[in-house]
Amino acid sequence: MFKSKLLPVFMFLIISMGIYSVVHQSDNTIVTNTAANIITNKSKPVTLNDETFKESISKGVILVDFWATWCGPCRQQGPILEDIAQELGDKITIGKLDIDHNKQTTANYYVRTIPTIIIFKDGKVEERLVGLRSKDQIMKVLRRYL
Repeated sequence: MFKSKLLPVFMFLIISMGIYSVVHQSDNTIVTNTAANIITNKSKPVTLNDETFKESISKGVILVDFWATWCGPCRQQGPILEDIAQELGDKITIGKLDIDHNKQTTANYYVRTIPTIIIFKDGKVEERLVGLRSKDQIMKVLRRYL
């Protein structure tokens, strides 16, 4: 009898935690078409799109990862960039742009191979890294702009 009374409580807690996770995760992506909505918590990469791109790169240092869901090396690069965002989130912004859904920006920056990382400073292209890169390789380049 005691177990049957606890089951609904445990189910409520499990469901509540799942809902919180979904809501919390959505805090770290841009879901509207304005770059002004880039999150202030930069400890995770932010999602960019064709509409928000120019404004997003206009101020400060931003590393943009041009990637696609079907790309194996891109999926390997993701956790590396998340580590960098955790470490340098107060100094730079890490952005991710899915090339399959943002063809205009991809074409504007002549991205032909992925993963491609482009580092912008105040809207200007500073560095371009093509192919999978280690955390140390990326950090070495980023230190020039911090």
